[in-house]
Amino acid sequence: MIKPVPVIQPVMRDRPRPRFRDYLKRWWILLLLPLSAGMILLARSDPALTESLYSSRVYPCFARTLGRLTSLLPFSLLELLVCAALAACVVLIFWALIHKSRVRRGLLQPEEPLGWGLLLERVIKLLCCLLFAFVLLCGLNYYRPEFASFSGLDVRESPSDELVALCTDLTLQANALREQVQTDENGVMQLQNSSSQTARQAREAFGRLALEYEVLPDLPITPKPVLNSWWMSMLQITGIFTPYTFEANINIAAPDYNIPATMCHELAHSRGFMREDEANFIGYLACRESDSAEFQYSGTMLALVHSINRLYDADYDAFLEVNALMSEGVRLDFADNNAYWARYEGPVAEVSTAVNNTYLRVNNQSDGVQSYGRMVDLLLADYRARQDTAPPDSQPL
Repeated sequence: MIKPVPVIQPVMRDRPRPRFRDYLKRWWILLLLPLSAGMILLARSDPALTESLYSSRVYPCFARTLGRLTSLLPFSLLELLVCAALAACVVLIFWALIHKSRVRRGLLQPEEPLGWGLLLERVIKLLCCLLFAFVLLCGLNYYRPEFASFSGLDVRESPSDELVALCTDLTLQANALREQVQTDENGVMQLQNSSSQTARQAREAFGRLALEYEVLPDLPITPKPVLNSWWMSMLQITGIFTPYTFEANINIAAPDYNIPATMCHELAHSRGFMREDEANFIGYLACRESDSAEFQYSGTMLALVHSINRLYDADYDAFLEVNALMSEGVRLDFADNNAYWARYEGPVAEVSTAVNNTYLRVNNQSDGVQSYGRMVDLLLADYRARQDTAPPDSQPL
C-alpha cells in the first residue's frame, strides 16, 4: 500500500484593498471630463479671447495639418471608420452568441467570464477621449464671435418690405441661373461634372472667398463624396463635417442642386464656423464667388428656400406674390427635392433630428435646429450692403 502524500493547502491571504493611487492610475482618463468642461466655460466667458488664442491660431494649425493628410485619401475616412465600427459590433454579437452556445453544450465552464466589465470600462474611456478631442479640435469654435463681426454686415431687425425685396431678388436670380444649368430626362437640374470634380470646384470657390475674408483661410481640404450615401439620406443629412478626420463628407445621393451648396457649407465648418446659420450663409457666399453657374444656382436656391420660408411665416400674401414669380424649372427642382426626402421620413429620421437638435443646443445654439432660420438675417444684411454699393441706375437681377 502506497502511503498517501499529504496535500499542502495554500495559505489564503487577504487581497489588499485598492488605494486611491490605484484608482487614479486606472481611471485618470476621467479627468478629461472636467478639463473639457473648464475649457468650454472659459471659451464661453470670453469669445474675443477664444478667437485670438484658439480660433485664429491653434485651430488653423489642426485644420492645415490633419486636413492636408486626410485630403490625400481618395475616399472618406469617416465612412471607412463607420463601416469598421459596425463590423466590430456584429463580430462582438456573434462572439457572445457563440460563447453562450458553448457554455450550454458544456464546452466551457459557466463561470468563465466574457469580459463585459472590461469592455464597458474601455468604452467609457474611449468616450472621454472622444469628447476631449472634439472640444480641442473644433468644439471651442462654437464660442468664437459671430461671423457678422468679421464681415462688417449690419445685422438688425428688418421690415417686411426688405424681406419681400430679398425674396424677389433671389427668385429672379434663381430663374436666370436655372436657364444656364443642365437637366436630366425628367427636366430636373443635373450636375455636369462628377462628384470629385465638383468637390474640387468647391475648394476653388472657397479659395476666392479667402481673398475677401481673412477669417476664411484657403485650407487644403477638399470635400469627400460618401459612396454609401443612402445612410445619410436615412438620417436626413446632406453633409457632415468630422473634426476627428477634418473631412467635409457629402451626401451625393441627394438632389444635385443641393450638392455644391452643401460642399461649401461643410467647408465653412472646416474654417471653424460651426453655427449652422453662419455656415449656410458662408456657403452661399462661396457659391456666389464661383464662376460656375451650377454653384451660383445651388447657393441661390439655398438662400431662397430659407428666405421664402421666413416670408411664408411673416406675410403670406407677399409669399404668394413672390412664389408666383418662380420659373417652372425652379419649381420642378424644389418638387423633386421634396419628393426625395419624403421617401426617407420615418422613425430613423425623427431620431436623427432629435439627436441633431440636442447636439446644437448643447453646443451654444439655443434655438436647436431652428437656428437655420437665422441665416435670413445675414442675407438681409448682405442685401442691404449690396444695394448701398450698387450704381444708382442698376436693377436687381
